Amino acid sequence: MNNILLSNINVAKLFTVIGIVAVIAIILAALIVLVSKLCFVKEDEKVKEVSERLAGANCGGCGYAGCADYAKALAEGKADLGACGATSNEAKEEIAKILGIPFSATEQTFAVVKCAGGINAKDKFDYVGNKGCDARISYMGGNKICPEGCLGDGTCVAVCSENGIKVINGVAVVNSIMCKSCGACVVKCPKKLIELIPKKAKVFVACSTKCRGKDVMTACSVGCIGCGLCAKNCPENAITMVDNLAVIDYSKCTGCKTCVDKCPRKIIREL
Repeated sequence: MNNILLSNINVAKLFTVIGIVAVIAIILAALIVLVSKLCFVKEDEKVKEVSERLAGANCGGCGYAGCADYAKALAEGKADLGACGATSNEAKEEIAKILGIPFSATEQTFAVVKCAGGINAKDKFDYVGNKGCDARISYMGGNKICPEGCLGDGTCVAVCSENGIKVINGVAVVNSIMCKSCGACVVKCPKKLIELIPKKAKVFVACSTKCRGKDVMTACSVGCIGCGLCAKNCPENAITMVDNLAVIDYSKCTGCKTCVDKCPRKIIREL
């Protein structure tokens, strides 16, 4: 008899405890719902619509941490629509309509590394240290004698979301087919050797040095020596010499490749 009463008492206590816990759970749930409603930040529909139309590469080439931040900046009028190279002109036109801003289609581009040095460029010392071009350049401006020489340690490779860059013979090389023109590598290269050029381009100058010819020949076996033969022989006058370096005006260049044939250092490359 006593065991039965004891059992009844224990059951009663158990249900009391369960009831108390249930009430506390209900109160906490209600508080969570209340706080979530009070603290809820309504998402700007424009931001959502813009974000849905961006390329989604999250590459950072636009200067923002990712597409979500860039979309928010666009909606707030703080960013330029032309800063994103990965998004198509068609999608950009839709974004412009959403934001009520003017739109002009931009020419499709891809990245090129304006250096062909690598194993052809001499080192001023043997580098031993952390991996990455950022680490190399922090010590005496990098290990290449040429101040504009590619350091070839793959910082651009690491940021390419398309795996479109490889280091070959000590210099970064972009696969033009894989390149989405996001510009992440352009931003990240510590030597600023990567440039976006028109998709229609047939040639490019694979050098960035502004040194005099004599100094270039001492530092690199393939660097531009500023002889000007490419500019003198270009039938379209599409090449000019700027600071001892050949510069191509792609609005004039027809891709005849005369410059490729005339360049004694073979630094003007076909694409």
